[in-house]
Amino acid sequence: MDFLNSHILSITTFVPLLTAITVLLSPKLAIARWVSMGGSILAFLASLHVWFYFDPQTAGLQFTEMHDWMPSFGIRYIMGVDGLNLLLIMLTTFLTPLILLSVWHVDDKKQKAFLSLFMTLECGMLGSLVAFDLVFFYVFWEAMLIPMYFIIGLWGGKNRIYATTKFIIYTFVGSLLMLAAMIVLYVLHFQQTGIYTTNLLDLYGTSAEYSTQMWLFAAFALAFAIKVPMFPFHTWLPDAHTEAPTSGSVILAGVLLKLGTYGLVRFAIPLFPQATATFAPVMVALGVIGIIYGALTAWMQKDAKKMVAYSSVSHLGFVVIGSVAVVSGGAALSAEALTGAVYQQINHGISTGALFFLVGCIYDRRHTRMLADFGGIAKVMPWFAVMLIVATLSSVGLPGTGGFVGEFLILLGTFLSSPLAGATAALGVLLGAVYMLTLCRKILFGPLDNEENKTLEDLSPREFAYLTPLAVLAVVMGVFPNLFLDKVRPSIENLANNFRNYKIVAEAPLGSEYLLGADQKETGR
Repeated sequence: MDFLNSHILSITTFVPLLTAITVLLSPKLAIARWVSMGGSILAFLASLHVWFYFDPQTAGLQFTEMHDWMPSFGIRYIMGVDGLNLLLIMLTTFLTPLILLSVWHVDDKKQKAFLSLFMTLECGMLGSLVAFDLVFFYVFWEAMLIPMYFIIGLWGGKNRIYATTKFIIYTFVGSLLMLAAMIVLYVLHFQQTGIYTTNLLDLYGTSAEYSTQMWLFAAFALAFAIKVPMFPFHTWLPDAHTEAPTSGSVILAGVLLKLGTYGLVRFAIPLFPQATATFAPVMVALGVIGIIYGALTAWMQKDAKKMVAYSSVSHLGFVVIGSVAVVSGGAALSAEALTGAVYQQINHGISTGALFFLVGCIYDRRHTRMLADFGGIAKVMPWFAVMLIVATLSSVGLPGTGGFVGEFLILLGTFLSSPLAGATAALGVLLGAVYMLTLCRKILFGPLDNEENKTLEDLSPREFAYLTPLAVLAVVMGVFPNLFLDKVRPSIENLANNFRNYKIVAEAPLGSEYLLGADQKETGR
């Protein structure tokens, strides 16, 4: 058990990469399918071990792994898990087998390559979540771009080249700025301590002049804001979602976008607290604008997939304002908003992932996503209607679903610290209900007057199998939120209470405790 606990994060992260290689070497597509599914399930089981053995009373890192990588440069292989990344790790390993099941029926010459790219993408996402060394993190962060580029570029729609090029340009520019900021931070730490290190937990103790903090925060925050994407850096997202295959849209909305908000909370905010306090009002304002803009734009869409894509801009605006609430109000207030932001990330991944799956189901049958081409199909596809209604209600935050818990906590913290921002964001909730219920009404209800819709088949057993876990989880998250919230609260309260002098105590694999950031000290930040 000690060996397993000491290496469980490496197993979870690199099993998908080994699976990707094995898939390429598989002689037949049928074998490749089973290998990819087996690898994704093994990664999920490994993450379940982390979930069940995670100590919810501990605010620090658990299951820590630390090995020398390039010691002369202070670069180390460091992995860990706490309340800020635990749920995202689980979401990643939970969604991947469902996505693979959704493409199980695809039979073409490039499918082995698709499966291999997808497993490589899972490795990149998991590595970005568990890495606690800046260089280690950056390698995984950039590695995610490559498989996503090919997934959209090779399996996307007719405008896929434009969409994938825009996606790469936006994210790569942000990544270059973040890399430059990492180098400056690396040099600053050496000047202050005489020690070269890219260990994130050491760098939390690095002080910088206010003007330097501002530039460094801006570089980190821009990279993460593009990934979210936060208004006005969102313009790549609708094109990427619209042109991506259904599986690409699900993983993009489900996990990739969340790495932007995770990066803000893990890196930008605790590394540069003074700059965060200065930029927070601007970020809250942009988050609120994104909520309203995304909702109104979604409402105007005639394409179901574009409507769901713009809904992500709106929903993730809530996550942004909850994430930066850590710098305003009291610690308890900030912790509630940040807890809501972490929870809303997971709910968005579940509900929006389900919505993209469902849009893909009707596109496979009709080869159109235009709302005007549907209407009344609840009469011929009752199980599809049930799934769409559950996903929609979770997306709009109906009490009893996960969406309600996340949005309520975010709005509670935001309203008490900034009534204007809270009230405006609440308007976004109402608009969200309008456009999502419009989506339901135009697809499911009304007269069944289109002859092509009268012969539509309901969900197949395979479709039912990958949609049911999402629908069940959306309800479980709403009815039993403490199953999840109890795991994340200590880490969030640690950040909310100490974001100006943030430290993380890491639990060694064998049970002793040590502080990875041994040279951290009070810096008067």
